[in-house]
Amino acid sequence: MNLERVIAVRDTKTIYRDGDKCIKVFNQNYSKADVLNEALNQARIEETGLNIPKIIEVTTIDGKWAIVSEFIEGKTLAQLMQENPDKNDEYLEMFVDLQIKVQSKTCGGLNKLKDKMNRKISETMLDETIRYELHTRLEGMPKHNKVCHGDFNASNIIITDDGTPYIIDWSHATQGNASADVARTYLLFWLSGNDANADKYLDLFCKKSNTEKQYVQKWMPIVAASQSVKGNQKERKFLLSWVNVVDYE
Repeated sequence: MNLERVIAVRDTKTIYRDGDKCIKVFNQNYSKADVLNEALNQARIEETGLNIPKIIEVTTIDGKWAIVSEFIEGKTLAQLMQENPDKNDEYLEMFVDLQIKVQSKTCGGLNKLKDKMNRKISETMLDETIRYELHTRLEGMPKHNKVCHGDFNASNIIITDDGTPYIIDWSHATQGNASADVARTYLLFWLSGNDANADKYLDLFCKKSNTEKQYVQKWMPIVAASQSVKGNQKERKFLLSWVNVVDYE
């Protein structure tokens, strides 16, 4: 495998292109279980029929775990939005339609979203009373089994030259309530400083999916708290502000 062409560098991994292959090499101390879970998530999502890069192999390179999958040639939706601001609404519509398509699928082998969120809330440094309120609210939410991407943002969508969209990065995929995933995407818009698109996105999603906006908003403090466990201090502070500003019922 040729690891000369670096296409992205993250805190925990480096991504290379070798011809028609994409090679994601994880850091030496990265959890083997997490690598295998990510590969398994991707393999399971392949079986739903969604447009995603296919897994070719899971291997080790110089003692580091690596996932090899198809390389998808194209631009991310985030790049296209930046390059063509006049098409922002058109791209946002495509973005929402894609998310609704993802959530129309079920995949029984995926971890449950509620289990993951309960675990994450328990890991936060929040006051015990607030944690209890969040756990209680989470348990009271309707139980669904829809595919949830977990990090659905415009940087994780690649549009090929012929206009075909592919969704990448399934490491956080779970099955659960679609509105939790929508709340996550809404917060991601805010974290990227794009609050104008955040509100447009939420309005558009609710309209297209016939979902009450207040229902998605009920998920905001739960999602914000569970996501606050990872990320830098600035992101954590922002996410925890969402936990504090929403009144509990």
